Amino acid sequence: MNLNNYIIHLFLCILISCKVYTQDKRLEKANEDFDRFAFVDARKIYLKVAESGYESLDLFKKLADSYYFNAQLEEAVPWYEKLTNNYADEIDPEYLFRYSQSLKSVERYEEADKVMERFNTLTGNDQRAEYFMNTRDYLKFIEMQSGKFRILKLSVNSKYSDYAPSFNNQGQLIFASSRGGSGMSKTVHEWNEMPFLDLFASNMIAANGILQTPKKLKGKINTKFHESSTSFSKDGQTVYFTRNNYTKRKLGSNTAGTILLKIYRATLEDEKWTNVEELPFNSDEYSVAHPALSTDGKKLYFASDMPDSRGLSDLYVVDVNEDGTFGEPRNLGDKINTEGRETFPYVSDSGRLYFASDGHIGLGGLDVFIAVPEEFGEFSIPYNVGKPVNSDEDDFTFVLNESTKIGYFASNRKGGKGNDDIYSFKQTEELITECNQYVTGVVTDATSKEKLAEAEVILMDDLNNELQSTVTDNTGRYKFDLECDTPYAVRATKPSFNPTEAVLNTNNVLEFEHNLALQLTDSDLDGKKEYRRGDDLALILDLEPIYFDLNKSFIRSDSEVELQKIIAALKEYSGLKIDVRSHTDSRADDDYNMYLSEKRAKSTIKYIIDKGGIDPSRVTGRGYGETDLVNKCKNEVVCSDEEHQLNRRSEFIIIE
Repeated sequence: MNLNNYIIHLFLCILISCKVYTQDKRLEKANEDFDRFAFVDARKIYLKVAESGYESLDLFKKLADSYYFNAQLEEAVPWYEKLTNNYADEIDPEYLFRYSQSLKSVERYEEADKVMERFNTLTGNDQRAEYFMNTRDYLKFIEMQSGKFRILKLSVNSKYSDYAPSFNNQGQLIFASSRGGSGMSKTVHEWNEMPFLDLFASNMIAANGILQTPKKLKGKINTKFHESSTSFSKDGQTVYFTRNNYTKRKLGSNTAGTILLKIYRATLEDEKWTNVEELPFNSDEYSVAHPALSTDGKKLYFASDMPDSRGLSDLYVVDVNEDGTFGEPRNLGDKINTEGRETFPYVSDSGRLYFASDGHIGLGGLDVFIAVPEEFGEFSIPYNVGKPVNSDEDDFTFVLNESTKIGYFASNRKGGKGNDDIYSFKQTEELITECNQYVTGVVTDATSKEKLAEAEVILMDDLNNELQSTVTDNTGRYKFDLECDTPYAVRATKPSFNPTEAVLNTNNVLEFEHNLALQLTDSDLDGKKEYRRGDDLALILDLEPIYFDLNKSFIRSDSEVELQKIIAALKEYSGLKIDVRSHTDSRADDDYNMYLSEKRAKSTIKYIIDKGGIDPSRVTGRGYGETDLVNKCKNEVVCSDEEHQLNRRSEFIIIE
């Protein structure tokens, strides 16, 4: 279709917006019946350490994850921020993904996208990165949608351009044609040397469905400039139509001198169209075109590049008041409008929206799409109506009588009589306007590969808001129903295991099943752990080992962060008492090693008492020399420096 013959080509850029909600679902807390002194709240300890000015890669990772996996994404942001800013070259890319998700919760979308770009760079082929960077392929769905219409050519077509069919209340076919305009057949458009468009009507012969010779609409509706795309009120007494900016015999243009499009309204008197008036939301500076009136006459849909459009053409709707005045035009939003053209809307009796677009994925040029009405005046995602209505050329101005299943559309496909031709059709099958997609999978133990029954699996949107939850069956299997073309996250959790999650994006393929296996690793990320007398507090707090340099007993700077966690635990739980047990490697003689370990135990105890202000009666300890090695590195056994390092340590055994 050469739209430049009679309309301005309209384009747009899509902006995806979304509402941000707070995630209320929390991971199940294990062992809630235990006495509060039987648990150590690791996050509380870590916070106290961080607030004291200490920092480490491990500290920030655990703090951030403790919030993230409990769906407290806003609180996770500052810790992931510190982690990525201070340890950018040391963190696993997975933390970038979690950081991006958390940033969305505080509406920092641009930063979230930049983090995802870094994530994509580091991971390369990660599915989440691919979905972020690329669009999906709709072609399989289009093939499934095809074959639901039987197409016929019409005798009313000319060697010129014929398009924009519509119905009126008399059963006539109304359309625009450049077969000769307003008694000025020699007046041609400078772009294609064809006459300007006028509006025509053709009566249908009921006996055989053949259309009679078209005649121009009577009255003041046709001028020496373009008229096209009509929409009639139910009683047939009012028509909305598109015309070049030509009002009261004056041709208007924008500041650049371009003649744009406007919507006009006319009323029928004595079978002639009169009282032509332009609509109040028209402008000399942008186009407003292609009206489509709802069946009840209360809403008017149209295409425009008005200032709040996302590009050069979006679909809009405006309320038509009982007194004939209008409300404020509203953009139909990102589900409908894309980075291409959305134009020529039509609303059926059931409220379904049909329109033409080259922004949604199609077969080439403009394709016809359908979107079904949803709550609050919204529409579903658009579905391509498939072949043979759509082709590799421009296909547009689709209208349908849902009672008879007969309709019309225009196309500039090969085999036509003129530039654009009108085709009639009979709908033979219902269109696919909903998606049947699923995700299934099995939750297993990552180590033993055992299938985990009664694991909780949560389906979330891309902002980590919970949508559904289920529990795995005896075979570890779960299943969720999904919507088309939607990003999701699936999270699995089970007491005594580390939560895990994966991201998937659905497509527009009908009856598609996504398989997503999830593996859980042994851990306890809820922050609370049971302790008993004789347990090592370092293991409960998941401390990094307290190492010492060779032949040294002073506290190293990297060990201070870990000792601050011990101090914080002692402050938090006043009844807690520990025994510090320090060790050496097997090098040097036994007596010296016992002496050195005693010094290490004393320096560790002194640090806890002096730096933490802890009562000395709560911290005991002594040295054990080389009597309790953690590996094979005994006397005369050859070991590396790294292996010997593992034995130079302190333990913190709970004695009360």
